[in-house]
Amino acid sequence: MSIFIGGAWPYANGSLHIGHLSSLLPGDVLARYFRLKGEGVLYVSGSDCNGTPIAIKAKQEGISTKDIANRYHKEFKDTFDKLGFTYDCYTRTDSPIHHQVVQDVFLQLLKNGRLYKKVEEQCFCNTCVQFLPDRFVEGICPHCGAEARGDQCDDCSNILNPIELINKTCKTCGDEPIIKSTEHFYFELASLQDEIEDYVLQAKSKELWRENAIQLSERYLKEGLVDRAVSRDLPNGVSVPVHGYQDKKIYVWIEAVTGYYSASKQWAHHTGKDESLFWNEETTSYYVHGKDNIPFHTIIWPAILSAIGIKSLPTHIVSNEYLTIEQKKLSTSRNWAVWVPEILERYHPDSIRYFLIANAPETRDADFSWREFIYSHNSELLGAYGNFVNRTLKFIEKSFDGITPNGNIDTTIREEVVILYDKVGDLIASSQFKKALETIFSFVRSSNKYFDEQKPWIQIKEYHGDCSDTLTTCVYIIANLSQLLSPFIPFSSETIQKKLDIQHIRWGEIELSSTSLKGVEPLFERIDLSRIEEELAKLKQGSL
Repeated sequence: MSIFIGGAWPYANGSLHIGHLSSLLPGDVLARYFRLKGEGVLYVSGSDCNGTPIAIKAKQEGISTKDIANRYHKEFKDTFDKLGFTYDCYTRTDSPIHHQVVQDVFLQLLKNGRLYKKVEEQCFCNTCVQFLPDRFVEGICPHCGAEARGDQCDDCSNILNPIELINKTCKTCGDEPIIKSTEHFYFELASLQDEIEDYVLQAKSKELWRENAIQLSERYLKEGLVDRAVSRDLPNGVSVPVHGYQDKKIYVWIEAVTGYYSASKQWAHHTGKDESLFWNEETTSYYVHGKDNIPFHTIIWPAILSAIGIKSLPTHIVSNEYLTIEQKKLSTSRNWAVWVPEILERYHPDSIRYFLIANAPETRDADFSWREFIYSHNSELLGAYGNFVNRTLKFIEKSFDGITPNGNIDTTIREEVVILYDKVGDLIASSQFKKALETIFSFVRSSNKYFDEQKPWIQIKEYHGDCSDTLTTCVYIIANLSQLLSPFIPFSSETIQKKLDIQHIRWGEIELSSTSLKGVEPLFERIDLSRIEEELAKLKQGSL
C-alpha cells in the first residue's frame, strides 16, 4: 500500500510556536507507524518562502525576502530534526523544481479550459504605489465583525476578498487603500461544485475526515463555490508562465498546496524513485494541518487535482482545532506564545511530543499550561512509564548481574500485547492519536500494577523461578512498549531498543533473547516544580 502524508507548510517569516507543532506532529506519528508496518511511505512538507508574510517581514527588517526565507527555513529544518520528524522530503517553495511544477499545473489548468482572464477591482495603496497583496490589507470582517486580514478571517473561517473588508488599511503604511482595476486569471471553481460535493459526501460517509473538516466544507458548499483569482500582483513568488503576464505571480492558495506535488517530484528526482506511486487511485493520503487550512485541503486542492486529471484526492483530513496558551488565545503579535526553539532548549523532545499529542485539540480547542506540561512529564512519562522501565532494569542489574532472565512470559499479558498492536495501529490509522496514546498508557499503568502484585523483591528470596518469570514478562512488556510508543516518543524508544539490543524493528510483537544490560540510567529526569512559576513569569514578561 502507498501512503502519502502531507504536512502543512509553515510560513518562513517567524519561528514555529507550539500551535504549529501541535497540528504537525500527527504527520510524523503516521509516517513512523506506516513505515513500521512495512508500507511504502512518502512524507513531505516544506517552508512556504513565497507570498505576503515573507514580504512583510522583509520590509520590517529592511532586508531581502530571500534572507528572511533562508533564516527561517534553516531554523525550521533544525527544529524538526531535533523533534525527530522523519520527512522524506522537506523542501521550500522558492526552489526551482517547485516553481517549475507550479507553472506546469497552471498551464495544465489553462490548457484544460479551467482558467480565464477577468478584470477585477483590487486594493491599491497610493502611498506605497502598489497593488496590495491580500495579507497587506487589514480591516474588519464583514461577516462577523472581528479584525481580519484580506484573505481569510481567523475568527469565522470565511475566505475573504480584501475589498470586502470594512475600514481597510495598508499593513505597511497604515493608509486607506483605494480600489483600482487590474486583470487576473481566474479558476473555474464553481464549475466543480457537484464533483466536490460528491467527494465531501463520500469522505463523510466513510468517516475519513475530522468533524471540523466536514462541517466547514459543507458550509462552503452550501454557500456555493465561487470562481477565484489564481494570479496576483505580488513582489515575490512563482511568475505566471503566460506572455505579457510574467510580472504577475501565481496566487499562494493554488501555489502553496501544489507544494505537496512538487515535493514528491523533488523526492523522486533525488532518490531515483517514482512519485506516481503516491498519486494514483490506490494511494491512501493524509493531509495534516490546523483548522485554518481546512478549505485549502478539502475543496481547493481536490478541485485543482480533479481539474488536471489526477485521481489521488485527499483521503484523510487530519485538521486540529486551535491550541490556547494558559487559557488565552495564542497571539504571535503580542508574543503570547511558546516558541518551539526555546522550549527545545530546556525540555526533552519526547516530553514535548508526548504532551502535545496527549493533549491535542483533535475535536475541540485545547490548552497548553506550564503546570500541566510539567506535571504530565513527572507523573506520566517519568512516574508511570519511566518508573516501570527503571525499576525493572535496575532490579535485573542488581539481582541478575545485569543479564535479562529467560523465564516464561505471562500468557495473559502476551495476549494483551498482541491485541494492543492491532488496537493502537487502528487508532493511529484513523487519526485518533490521543486515544492511541491513552490506550498504551493504560497498559503502562496495568504493567506497574503487575510488578507490584508479583513482588519480585520477595519472589527472589522465596522462589527464584517465579522471579525470573516476572522479570522476563516485564522486559517483554518494556520491549513492546518501546515499539508501540516509538511513533509518539521516538527518542526514549530508541534508547530502550539499544539497551535491550532489539533488532529487526517492525510493528508487531517483539520476543527477546537474553541480553546483558550495561549501566541502567533513568529514562527521564524529574522536572523541578519551581519551573512552573519561572515559565509563567517568562511568558507574561515577554508579552508585555
